[in-house]
Amino acid sequence: MPRSVHRESHRFQRIGWLRAAVLGANDGIVSTASLMVGVAAANVGRTELLLTGVAGLVAGAMSMAAGEYVSVSSQADTEQADLTRERAELKAQPEHEHQELAEIYIKRGLAPELAEQVAQQLMAHDALGAHARDELGISDSLSARPVQAAFTSALTFAAGAALPLLAALVAPSMLILPVVAGVSLIVLTALGALSAGAGGAPILRASLRVVFWGALAMGLTAGVGKLFGIAM
Repeated sequence: MPRSVHRESHRFQRIGWLRAAVLGANDGIVSTASLMVGVAAANVGRTELLLTGVAGLVAGAMSMAAGEYVSVSSQADTEQADLTRERAELKAQPEHEHQELAEIYIKRGLAPELAEQVAQQLMAHDALGAHARDELGISDSLSARPVQAAFTSALTFAAGAALPLLAALVAPSMLILPVVAGVSLIVLTALGALSAGAGGAPILRASLRVVFWGALAMGLTAGVGKLFGIAM
């Protein structure tokens, strides 16, 4: 009888790109919408408002890309330094590293004899990979990818920032502020639900969390724009 293979799809494999994508889109909507709402509250014209939004989109996308690249590169450098040190220890003290790996498996519940056998077989197959995964917590699915994170953040920020810009472009002149704010909050709700669904988290809680902070940011900038009557 042929054996059936049960394949599982785990959401943790999405953590890297999902975090960068959600952060980029959320920041694009909130920062650009807040900026435009604050400017709209200062009673500027549509042209000035759209120019402010475009500038915010470009600056924000580049800032997100640079920030993600630098931070994830630092993580990648740390991972590589740990792997280099582990590689040297495996070469210099293989028996000590074997015992160290066996101790890890014992602490996880394996019998000492079985832990020794597992450590021996895994190290014979891929010693560095076994220590990277079980000692250092580094795996291919969760390893740092600076270029991927930077590109994803910039692209999703631009996509998110484009939504309040489009809302301002098509809204009647007297309703630009409420239309931009309303569209942004609706999209933030959908984004929270989408990200929660992709990550397996409670949808309502995630949506309310995103909408709360978005509304707070837009409310504060609108207040500042109204108070000072200047484009920020």
